[in-house]
Amino acid sequence: MTGVYAWLLLMPATILLAAFTHYPTIATFVQSLFSNKTVFRPSRFVGLDNYRAIFDDPVFFKVMQNTLLFALGTVPLSIILALLMAIWVNKHIPGRGFVRLAYFTPTILPMIAVANIWLFFYTPDIGLLDQLSALFGGQGHNWLGDSRTVLGCLMVMTIWKEAGFFMIFYLAALQTHPPELEEAARLEGASRITFFWRVTFPLLMPTTLFVFINALLNSFKLVDHLFILTKGGPDNASNLLLYYIYENAFSFFDTANAATLTVVLLALLATLAILQFTILDKRIHYR
Repeated sequence: MTGVYAWLLLMPATILLAAFTHYPTIATFVQSLFSNKTVFRPSRFVGLDNYRAIFDDPVFFKVMQNTLLFALGTVPLSIILALLMAIWVNKHIPGRGFVRLAYFTPTILPMIAVANIWLFFYTPDIGLLDQLSALFGGQGHNWLGDSRTVLGCLMVMTIWKEAGFFMIFYLAALQTHPPELEEAARLEGASRITFFWRVTFPLLMPTTLFVFINALLNSFKLVDHLFILTKGGPDNASNLLLYYIYENAFSFFDTANAATLTVVLLALLATLAILQFTILDKRIHYR
């Protein structure tokens, strides 16, 4: 009878998980093995032809390169900035509550609102960046229309948006550290830098792993800002994987290609999850 009650309690979550996670994943994989269905041509089984097609597509490699560069540019800087902010607001400074609120405020803003705010910064000639540049004799620049600067602009906006969120986790972790550790280190004559690298940072490694995984997953999932700022342009210079999937599915109506790209994205995320639970988690958490 206890087993029946346990299954009844698990049933709602199991049904929702199967309906909205497992079934769509399996259906997407199956769809990636078939061609597009049109009015004049029914869908037919093509095996791995869709996968061969995307690996022969130069746009796909450009998108993957953008996504990897975006992750490499945003994840480490977001973590470093979040850690520095957490250490700063953890001290007894004047207006500490206001500073914490200021750091956290970008986190609660919707991504569409954030994109519109930064659109004002990046607008050529009349935007804030060009207005400040003009004060020093600089020329106007189309930040989002230049393939050399557009991805960096998106990285800056993302770091500004996410660092405050990750700061909360570091701040919570810092507040669990017993003050006796710092007192003992001070008695031993250890400097603040030595105390941070030998004591504080190692104790923050589990939190760093958690933040790292979340930041990495977010870098693959961010898509909202592209609708407002660039739509993947110019010449796919800012096109990221999730937005490319959206384009194939709802702009080009190439559902087979979109399903194939989705499977690739799921494979990347699954690899990250396996890496976390099999390697990183065992190396970082103390036993």
